[in-house]
Amino acid sequence: MEFAGSVAGIEREAGVALLERPHMAASLRLDFERDLLSGQTVLAGSHQEPPLRVVRAFGIGDGAALVHLHNVSGGLLGGDRLKLEVNVGADAQVQITTSGATRIYRPRVGTAATLQSNEIAVGPQGLLEYLPDAMIPFARARFSQRTSIRLADGAGLFWWEILAPGREARGEIFCYESVEFKTDLLAGGRLIAVERVRLEPKKRSLGAVARLGAYQMWATFYICRAGVAAAAWMDLEQELRAVLGLLGRREDSLWGVSTLAADGLIVRCAAKRGRDVLPGLQEVWRTAKWRLYGRQAVVPRKVN
Repeated sequence: MEFAGSVAGIEREAGVALLERPHMAASLRLDFERDLLSGQTVLAGSHQEPPLRVVRAFGIGDGAALVHLHNVSGGLLGGDRLKLEVNVGADAQVQITTSGATRIYRPRVGTAATLQSNEIAVGPQGLLEYLPDAMIPFARARFSQRTSIRLADGAGLFWWEILAPGREARGEIFCYESVEFKTDLLAGGRLIAVERVRLEPKKRSLGAVARLGAYQMWATFYICRAGVAAAAWMDLEQELRAVLGLLGRREDSLWGVSTLAADGLIVRCAAKRGRDVLPGLQEVWRTAKWRLYGRQAVVPRKVN
């Protein structure tokens, strides 16, 4: 898989021209509830501001709802301030994916970095599966993401993120200025994971052994269910180590797994090519969902 990242009307032979629009301050709020009569999860309410959009919620197996996140502007520009708020009600099951890779364009001179804010809440016995395509930071892009996830008692989470090195087809490998991730994950009111990552390829080479080394792709996968006993997480960690051991034999990807302070575990991946990342994440997801829920993990269908 090659992440080229082209958008009609944006690319020119001399490089990439920025879209002629001012920066955006927009939010998207999605409220999901489980219908007591049908047992189906529904999109009970939403607030949408351009360029963020969700067309509808699709019913899928086991009463879950699937939605596709759209950015109708084609990507994120410098100075954009975008907020995603997702509220999953008690016993509701939600699967969220994107309609394609998230392209992060370089900012105009004097423009602030792009800021993406995610505020996620999953109610008692609810489940959220967040399964987006990769983020692609273009040359000179500056991007900061801040994520807060709160899980109530019994709530579950499958949350992955994939970071590409840039537009590989154009030779833009680690040509962005900065990419930052700040994540706080709470379960039952307890902070179980804190992540602070800032990548600045021009200041600190990502080719160093202590960073990405020979690898270019990077992925993080949080797997949680509040209230599951610590012993069960240790067992799942060992099971996933066996799965990841098979993935690691390809020598083009490096995988690791570790339990969190409580109620979950984290899987990391560094890979040389994009095609080595997504199949591995899906295999981990299938294994973990079967162990935690006794149900098959169904890859979300895409829409244009």
